[in-house]
Amino acid sequence: MSHRAVILVNLGTPNNPGYFSVFRYLQEFLSDPRVIDYPWIVRFLLVNFIICPLRSFSSSKIYKELFHQYSGQSPLKLYTEKLTHCLNEDDSPDKFYFAMRYQNPSLEDVIDQALNENPDELVIFPLFPQYSSATTGSVYEKAAKILAKYWVIPKVTYVGQFYSEPSFIRAWTNNVSKFPLNEYDHVLFSFHGLPNSQVNKVYLDNKCADKDCDNGVNEINKYCYKATSYETARLIANSVNILEKDYTVCFQSRLTKNWLEPFTDKVLESLASQNKKRILIVSPAFTADCLETVIELGKEYQTLFQQAGGEIVHYVPSLNASDLWVNSIKEILN
Repeated sequence: MSHRAVILVNLGTPNNPGYFSVFRYLQEFLSDPRVIDYPWIVRFLLVNFIICPLRSFSSSKIYKELFHQYSGQSPLKLYTEKLTHCLNEDDSPDKFYFAMRYQNPSLEDVIDQALNENPDELVIFPLFPQYSSATTGSVYEKAAKILAKYWVIPKVTYVGQFYSEPSFIRAWTNNVSKFPLNEYDHVLFSFHGLPNSQVNKVYLDNKCADKDCDNGVNEINKYCYKATSYETARLIANSVNILEKDYTVCFQSRLTKNWLEPFTDKVLESLASQNKKRILIVSPAFTADCLETVIELGKEYQTLFQQAGGEIVHYVPSLNASDLWVNSIKEILN
């Protein structure tokens, strides 16, 4: 019986929350030209002599807090490993593995492990619902470079974006439905931010602004991260009967002002000024809880909102290793 080796790929995490481990993670991550798309020498100097030396101190403190909440482990790695285990529990001939684009387990080591089993097909499955060059595109490029070193390369399939897959929307609908939506004044769909320059590069005219991305996906913008984010939010909102006036799509984790807007923190401050007291945040750019959901959404935004006059910010946990997410992956593969 033929079988596939399916490698689930998530972004990555430091091996531990110590300064040097965080430094190595940030260095590998930010040195990727698909993440910081500056000329090589500028990126090298910026990453190695400015960002990593300075940011690793503050990031290490945050990662220590995150790892402490999960018994000394990274939730991203913990949930991705658990998801892989759940997928391997049935009697399917497919075998599932997991890798991180940055740090461990490395994509190179996992591809080597999978190919040692002599599969009929290798499937690279980036766990990013909406395509961006900095996530899915980077995984594709890295996998292709690794595979180019092999003498025998089996059939290789790359799973693309799945932002609108019905099973993926159902999984998120289930998570959102566990919250009493009528008790919240507003719902935020918060996606990880991207530089405007990277979003613009999707288009031949290098311009996203006039592609109607706020209204979701069309034939022109179907690979635009902004458009697919709005589409995911719309589909989830419709499935749980959240009216358009009662939710906002926004973008978190920005590094500069020239990133996708509106910014989640600014939207929260604005809602507080409008006397909105209780906010629910859904973050369907992530499929596993991580620093950006547990700490940024779950703690930092709660503090920010209270300081601005609001009361409660709750975030909906990610898909992690839920049964519906496990089933969704199987449906996407089939």
